Amino acid sequence: MVSKRKRSKSEDKESLTEDTSKAGKQPLSKKTKKTNVYNEVEENDSIFVKLLKTSGLILKRGEGQNQLAVDQIIFQKKLFQTLRKHPSYPNVIEEFVSGLESYIEDHASFQNCLLSCERLQDEGASVGASYSKSLIKLLLGIDILQPAIIKTLFEKLPEFLFEKVNTDGTSMPRLIVSQLKWLDRVVDGKCPPLQDLTTKIMQLISIAPLYLQHDFVTSLPEIIGDSQHADVGKELSDLLTENTLLTVPILDALSSLQLDPKFLSKVRQLVMDKLSSVTLGDLPVMIKFILHSITATDALEVISALRRKLDVQHFILPSQFNHFQSKLKCKGQTSSSGNQENGGQDCVTLIFGVIKSAVRYEKIIAEAWLKAIENTSLVSEHKIFDMVMLLIIYSTNTQMKRYAERVLRNKVRSRCFEDNLLQSTFLIHHLVLKDVCPNILLLAQSFLHSLDQSIILFGSLLYKYSFNVFDTYCKQEVVGALVCHVCGGSEVEVDTALDILLELVVLNLSAMRLNAVFVKGILDYLDNMSPQQIRKLFYILSTLAFSKQHEGSNHIQDDMYLVIRKQLCSTVFKYKLIGIIGAVTMAGSMSSGRNRPSSFTQGRADLSNEQYTQVTSLLQLVHSFSERSPQASALYYDEFANLIQGEKLVPKALEWVGRTTFNDFQDAFVVDVCVVPEGDYPFPVKALYGLEEYSSHEGIAINLLPLLFSQDFAKDGGRMTSQTSEQKWYLEGLMRMGQIPCFSWTLGLGFASPHDNQHALLVSPLCLAPYFRLLRLCVEKQHNGNLEEIDGLLDCPVFLTDLEPEERLESMSDKELSFICSLIFLTLNWFREVINAFCQQTSPEMKGKVLTRLKHIVELQRILERYLAVTPDYVPPLANFDLDTLDVTPPASTAVSAKIKKQGSTGGGRKRKADGSKTSSPDTLSKEGSSECDPTPSDRSQPEKEFKGKEENTSVSLRNYRAFFRELDIEVFSVLHCGLVTKFILDTEMHTEATEFVQLQPPELLFLLEDLSLKVESMLIPSVNRRVPFSKSKGSRTVGFTHLNQRSAEEIAHSIVQLLTPMCNHLENIHNYIQCLAAEDHGVADGSGMKVQEYHIMSSCYQKLLQIFHGLFAWNGLFHPDNVNVLYSSLEVLTSRVKQREPDQALEELLSQSFNYLQNFHQSIPSFQCALYLLRILMAILERSVDPAQKREKIASLARHFLCRIWPSGEKEKSSIRNEQLHALLCIYLEHTDNVLKAIEEIAGVGVPELINSPKNASSSTFPTLTRHNFVIFFRVMMAELEKTVKGLQAGTAADSQQIHEEKLLYWNMAVRDFSILINLIKVFDSHPVLHVCLKYGRLFVEAFLKQCMPLLDFSFRKHREDVLSLLETFQLNTRMLHHLCGHSKIHQDMKLTKHVPLLKKTLELLVCRVKAMLTLNNCREAFWLGNLKNRDLQGEEIMSQNSQRSTEDESEDDTSSQVSKGRSTEDDEKHEASDGEKEQDSGESDDSSD
Repeated sequence: MVSKRKRSKSEDKESLTEDTSKAGKQPLSKKTKKTNVYNEVEENDSIFVKLLKTSGLILKRGEGQNQLAVDQIIFQKKLFQTLRKHPSYPNVIEEFVSGLESYIEDHASFQNCLLSCERLQDEGASVGASYSKSLIKLLLGIDILQPAIIKTLFEKLPEFLFEKVNTDGTSMPRLIVSQLKWLDRVVDGKCPPLQDLTTKIMQLISIAPLYLQHDFVTSLPEIIGDSQHADVGKELSDLLTENTLLTVPILDALSSLQLDPKFLSKVRQLVMDKLSSVTLGDLPVMIKFILHSITATDALEVISALRRKLDVQHFILPSQFNHFQSKLKCKGQTSSSGNQENGGQDCVTLIFGVIKSAVRYEKIIAEAWLKAIENTSLVSEHKIFDMVMLLIIYSTNTQMKRYAERVLRNKVRSRCFEDNLLQSTFLIHHLVLKDVCPNILLLAQSFLHSLDQSIILFGSLLYKYSFNVFDTYCKQEVVGALVCHVCGGSEVEVDTALDILLELVVLNLSAMRLNAVFVKGILDYLDNMSPQQIRKLFYILSTLAFSKQHEGSNHIQDDMYLVIRKQLCSTVFKYKLIGIIGAVTMAGSMSSGRNRPSSFTQGRADLSNEQYTQVTSLLQLVHSFSERSPQASALYYDEFANLIQGEKLVPKALEWVGRTTFNDFQDAFVVDVCVVPEGDYPFPVKALYGLEEYSSHEGIAINLLPLLFSQDFAKDGGRMTSQTSEQKWYLEGLMRMGQIPCFSWTLGLGFASPHDNQHALLVSPLCLAPYFRLLRLCVEKQHNGNLEEIDGLLDCPVFLTDLEPEERLESMSDKELSFICSLIFLTLNWFREVINAFCQQTSPEMKGKVLTRLKHIVELQRILERYLAVTPDYVPPLANFDLDTLDVTPPASTAVSAKIKKQGSTGGGRKRKADGSKTSSPDTLSKEGSSECDPTPSDRSQPEKEFKGKEENTSVSLRNYRAFFRELDIEVFSVLHCGLVTKFILDTEMHTEATEFVQLQPPELLFLLEDLSLKVESMLIPSVNRRVPFSKSKGSRTVGFTHLNQRSAEEIAHSIVQLLTPMCNHLENIHNYIQCLAAEDHGVADGSGMKVQEYHIMSSCYQKLLQIFHGLFAWNGLFHPDNVNVLYSSLEVLTSRVKQREPDQALEELLSQSFNYLQNFHQSIPSFQCALYLLRILMAILERSVDPAQKREKIASLARHFLCRIWPSGEKEKSSIRNEQLHALLCIYLEHTDNVLKAIEEIAGVGVPELINSPKNASSSTFPTLTRHNFVIFFRVMMAELEKTVKGLQAGTAADSQQIHEEKLLYWNMAVRDFSILINLIKVFDSHPVLHVCLKYGRLFVEAFLKQCMPLLDFSFRKHREDVLSLLETFQLNTRMLHHLCGHSKIHQDMKLTKHVPLLKKTLELLVCRVKAMLTLNNCREAFWLGNLKNRDLQGEEIMSQNSQRSTEDESEDDTSSQVSKGRSTEDDEKHEASDGEKEQDSGESDDSSD
């Protein structure tokens, strides 16, 4: 018998043998035609030759190609018929084979029979290819000859096993085996000659050389029949265990065989065990076999095992990895051309090619791989391979794209994928990732749109490493994507994209210069950018244009000059400020970029004359366009000062600036103290706040009040608000556009009146603080921090007037009040800049003076608050002059009630002008071209009840005026180190006249801590507010922090760490103070004997200190590898407060000691908000602990302690902020306790019932923080945590042990009991928010019950029948209560409640069906019955829904309820009844029904 031979899937291999034979024969054929050697026709009388010739085939001697005169099919048919009709059949077959054996004794003749025949064309033949099969292959196609021919070939094959390959490249063993491939018919294996086919081939494999073994094994699927696949597969699996060198061909062969899945599973496991011991070159085939043998049932298990065993990183030589890393550090010049040092990278590329193909077309493989990565919890178990796989799946499988992104986001949030792992991924596998570069950029773009700071940082790293390791095209795409973020993104997006571009410019300047044209396009989008963003952009472009290594970037320089000139000449003030910021930034880059030393040496190279001229000319151009406006001049001085502070100005240019600053400042603002200004001033001028006793002829003073009066009470002609003045400046600017002016420059400090024919310059007091900052930094840089030349400005007085309001507030006019307020603001800003200047001076005398100035600031702020309370429409003079403050206005209604009170007492009031100009300072900005910002609702709505009683009780928060105060430098907080300072008072002969002790007092401490906490919040705590698309408004977090924002978060964190020791001292002192107070008042913190004001200040200091600590330890970058020194330093400071510092302490030890130190402060916590901050600090430390169990329990214990504590009076008042704090602390308690259900039961079952019969304002005795007012907070948190807890409980399987089933059943009994307690509370607390929470989380709990509990009940019912029935009975009562709540919502027609009803009804219907299915599964179908359920209200009273017969006919619904009751045993039978939930047929009201 014969059988059809099935084709393999890869049909393109069908002609592989013939192609090989043809390729080997062509040279022989040509050689024969040329030489005519051995080309005679074979002539003899053997039956073999005769029959072949009769059938149409002519044999040639030697190397001559056999000729076929007829078609191959005709030849085989003629020969078959000739043999069958021969008189001596079947003996003729033996004679024919004997003739063949004799003929192939000659080596050349045998080779000729194995090669293709030549097809002779004649006129009658059909037109076709001249190629034909070999003689042996033609004979194998004849059934009666096939067994004998195969036997002959196998007998002949051993002769050639160890012969070398012929000179023409032909191998006789390969040619012989190739004859057996792809036969049209294979005689069934039952024939005796073919029964040994498999055995013979395996025997040949065992004795053949290695290169032939590979060929024989890979040829097996193309030789054997389908019936032999199982036997061959078993033989190959045995061979796989014996010979590792044949792994690849064996797996190739097994992949082509039709084998049993169980057998394949065994082979796959065998291959998995060999993964760690094979060479890299074998891995692609092995992985391909493993992936192709996966089924849906075992996909996750196999992929998880494969992921654990496979780590491609180990196959990259360490020397090669270090080579990649060093090239990245050398300005990112990592090559991606594919020229590898060894073949390892090529094999890795093949491996990922196999994997990529599998995950692209096989959904189960991609999904299993994602689940395997997702199920990996430990950070140490995550590998580079995981990162590559996530990127590949995201790029190749569109169905799994969102899933892959979600897994990656979760891993980034949990800090499983850090910077070093991502960097290694790109360094090692850049060739693999290069193919998916577009998708990586899409992923990075998505990450930059996130609200999570860690996700945004990861997206920026994707951009950075893509630029560093990929080719030029990918670099261009990266820059283009970043430019799109800058031009059209939100504020956070723009900041992040500019930071990435800045880093790329620093790391790889040459590559960025090739893409400078894209970056240059951002200049068209300056309108929506903040000042800091503009500085970054101009720094990037200036670096590209003026770098020393790349001279001649004229096109970038020209465009920047053009934009700057255009902005400076603009009549819109906003654009003028943009031009100033850009020009000064560019000047700094011009000065530093071209003169940056090639090596890191001390000192700075100076400018050439030409470069010096360019820098000074640019600065002079800016000055010429800003000198007419005090606001523009002030911004220019601030920007210039920042340039000097950042050391971006070379000594030659610095000397040029210093020549004029000192004299100009002295002439403009400093006068002799003995010369009291005379004039028609509304108030008497006095020299106040001097720190030294001067004689009548000595000393200097700041001439502040006269300068302010010269503007504030000047005629209208002296104001700088007319359009005519702006047009005149514009025309003068155009006249200077022909060339950049190079005149000798003097720093102007005033502005000209357009109506003054002599154009006299009037000095503006707005420039006092900015210009002093510029002067101070010039002196500081020139004298290495020594400020002796200007130390007289620290203690000199200021020409002011008596500022104490006393009794004159009622009699002062609006203009006078505004003048006094402006005077105080300017004085405060002067003192702030003075403190900025002298805070780092080391002499005790200077420290004492700085502390005194701090005291003056606190006093002036107290006075200012009283003036602002009666001047609600007042707009202060600007102190920060960048774009962030252009549209800033103070809250206009912070003292509305005070104004109303004043109006009532005087019989009238001042009407506020529409533009607010009458009561504003004349130095406020003209907002031409920019829109005014309305005060936020929170700023407008101060409740009038807060201002009851006397006028002195009216409070104004100066925090709302932050934009109008000069910024304190981060160095100012070194004052926190000061203890008791001894200040010596000298007489006229410089002898010590008296000694004064100065110390940082609580009010000054609070002032410093408030400012420091705002800085920490701005820099270290990311904003989580949702960003509005296309919004041009900037957040208030950066307003007033211009200098701070020019520093990195790492610098700020390092500065905070330096302040930890003094802050710990202050924290401990306040702790001791509160402890002593509590002891004096017998444990009552707010006893009658305490000083309320002092306690309030100390409590506020306590809160600010904890807030700063939280900002530091909750900072995302603290645990970054680059900031490990900051982390260890901060933890060592806290640890040293508990025990003596030891060198080289482990991180876990430091975390534990720091945790214990901070935990000790819980006894002195003065307020609920402080308690919340303390817990959040401990949680931040807990996140990094490797043994968090004990610390979690401590946090839960502290949270419960705070919930059970009676807080001081004032803490129980109803407040939205308090509710948020209570919600957060309760969540912390329930999330960290080891038994959530027990904690919920304690609160709901013990604490809440204590409120039921208590007065309205009473609180729970067990939980004093629980009151009727905030019950909804407790209820919402408990319902949410209960649902979250049961949702995370695994349903389990029937294969789990009996003990696991019992534990889970017990757990669900506790959860349902808690749910029952909470649901029944709505009978007493039936407010709208409580009912809304009940509907929302009640449905979610029922859904979790369906998904997690019902499968457990399916296989627990038989063994725990009573427990299951009891659980269902309890749950039935709960769902019935939910049904009553649905009816209550409909009756009251509350849309916010009724929108939850349909989903809840649907869920309850599903529950009924699911209970029925469970009973049916356990053969208790008869125990299930349905009944109608009445509509009742929350108290259980029936709802009479039929108002009329018509409504009864039109609207009806059938609610069905199933009930579960325990079966009661009888003598005959045992009945079980079960029901739960309800069923709704339509959305109308329910009709009469019975239970």
